[in-house]
Amino acid sequence: MDVITSLPASAELSEVADEAQRIEEMGFDAVHVSETVRDPFAVCTLALEHTTTLVVRTSMVVAFARSPMVTAYAAWELARYSGGRFELGVATQVRGNIVGRFSMPWTDPAAQLRDYVASLRAIFAAFANGQGVDHHGSHYTFTRLQPYFNPGPIETAPPPIWTGGVNRRMCRLAGAVADGFVAHPTSSHPAVLREYVLPALADGAAKEGRTDGGPRLVVVPRVISGRDDAAVAAARDELRTELAFLYSTPAYQRTLELFGLRDVAARLSEHARRKEWSALAEVLTDDVVSQLVPQGTYEELPGVLASWYAGVCDGISLDVPADPADDDEFTSMLGRVKAIPSRVSPA
Repeated sequence: MDVITSLPASAELSEVADEAQRIEEMGFDAVHVSETVRDPFAVCTLALEHTTTLVVRTSMVVAFARSPMVTAYAAWELARYSGGRFELGVATQVRGNIVGRFSMPWTDPAAQLRDYVASLRAIFAAFANGQGVDHHGSHYTFTRLQPYFNPGPIETAPPPIWTGGVNRRMCRLAGAVADGFVAHPTSSHPAVLREYVLPALADGAAKEGRTDGGPRLVVVPRVISGRDDAAVAAARDELRTELAFLYSTPAYQRTLELFGLRDVAARLSEHARRKEWSALAEVLTDDVVSQLVPQGTYEELPGVLASWYAGVCDGISLDVPADPADDDEFTSMLGRVKAIPSRVSPA
């Protein structure tokens, strides 16, 4: 099983090198870089520069805010620079951000993302063979790439393309066209994976005629852990507000519905509708939290994660310890998490 973590979205460029080195030294296989308040490619460049084995993956670049050609240039150069340690995650974001924050058009997001991925692959092929590009898709057309503007081949394979999403259509799309899929935190419970995500990925792969088993699957379950029971309890209380906010959004309440917690979902949504943000956390009791996310001490956690995810996914995202004094114990734990059997490809 791969173990992945995320660089804090708040990390300034001056902090990236130290953060990335710490993550690599602890034994993580990959680090995710989000696009929130900083340019993700600049962050990835620094993370790659200061590591030697760590895979650096955008999770996720806001696709519709930039041309596929612009994204392709950045991804290609990072793959060249890192010797193939860079992986490209792209996603749609939501209409409000695309239109209101980026001033870009929004039409059919699933169809557009499909064409975005197809455009990237066409451009990568043109870069690899040093020739022109000829792509005519539903949303993008690329017919001009003179030799002067072609960066030429790299010594590694083109960057793998990952996508993410919540609804069935985005999961099916990933099954059809992506090399990997990052499940949303509210879709990372094994019950949701088995009921919705995995069947949709398999359906998309089958309809596309894939014979490689479809995309790799990484889950982001917002795990609660600590050195002892007191630390776990403190981490649970700290995360409770974030989980309550996430699950107050109707689109993210599938897990609550599967567990028969519609009353919890309704209360969360009502508090959010009334902007009663301070009341959200009170709705998620310890019992509810224990149903939603795995938790345990560093000693217990590998067994807990194995009981949830053995054979279900290919990678698990874990947060680094808040206290660097825990790094040695956490690193030892990661070795046991890596031993958890990953998903068996349907191929």
